[in-house]
Amino acid sequence: MKITEHLGSAKETLFSFEILPPLKGQSLKELLEGISPLMDFKPPFVDVTYHREEYIYKKHPNGLLEKISTKKRPGTVGICAAIMNRFHIDAVPHLLCGGFTREETENALIDLNFIGVENVLALRGDAPKSEGKFIAEAEGHGYASELVEQILRMNEGRYLHEETEIGFQTDFCVGVAGYPEKHFEAPSLKFDLKYLKEKVEKGAEYIVTQMFFDNQKYFEFVDQVRAAGISVPIIPGIKPITTLGQITMLPRTFFLDLPDPLMDELYKCKTNAEVKEVGIEWSIQQCKELVKQNVPSLHFYTMSKADTTYKIAKEIF
Repeated sequence: MKITEHLGSAKETLFSFEILPPLKGQSLKELLEGISPLMDFKPPFVDVTYHREEYIYKKHPNGLLEKISTKKRPGTVGICAAIMNRFHIDAVPHLLCGGFTREETENALIDLNFIGVENVLALRGDAPKSEGKFIAEAEGHGYASELVEQILRMNEGRYLHEETEIGFQTDFCVGVAGYPEKHFEAPSLKFDLKYLKEKVEKGAEYIVTQMFFDNQKYFEFVDQVRAAGISVPIIPGIKPITTLGQITMLPRTFFLDLPDPLMDELYKCKTNAEVKEVGIEWSIQQCKELVKQNVPSLHFYTMSKADTTYKIAKEIF
């Protein structure tokens, strides 16, 4: 079932969440058992992230460095199949521009279509940790809007290298990312909305936001998106703060602000347990306010850890 159908038929705010594929060498069983408690809240869909290859440099005795490709979190397609089989809900894989050619993207979409996936989230992705800026693959996409366009062409039965024939038509519902505090590379929110609108005009049918901690930022973002002529559903992304390190890491990594009232409480904390308690309570109040405003779904960035999200969802659903 498509995300837009889930949202359109819902009589109240839905519960959904995102997970990370397990690190190479970890088990799928552990992941599935870990998220099983969240099924109490009847999520209609679960997002599964995709991670581009990273590289390490191996030094040889002669002093030369060998660049070796590694894959830290494999298995998105397989995990989607496992989630759909185990829990009988929709899995939404993330597709990235970074690290993938157009042909690799087409092959991934064919595989996803074969296993019954109906939804994908199209993202540009970040630069590798070893590089300062995003650089597209030689035969890949530089922008999420181009990725959306390729997916929609496959929905029309148009594949690479088959320009004159109509092949089997896929039927993917495409989501994209939105940034209430703007993407860090965008010169302004106005220009960021221009790029967001381009993704929607290419065929994106819903938006999932980056995490935020100030609901007013989300409400203002929705108003600006609507004023720009974008009418698709906008799902808010929620991430509770759980450790002392996240107080500085999250703003630095995701280029977002932490509200002063939240920081006033976090500065009182001496341990991760205290931070986690504050983070949970803040997210509960965030979610209650968002539900009152009839948001389509509360979408939690769980990092594949269910306990914190469970405590919040228990107070909301």
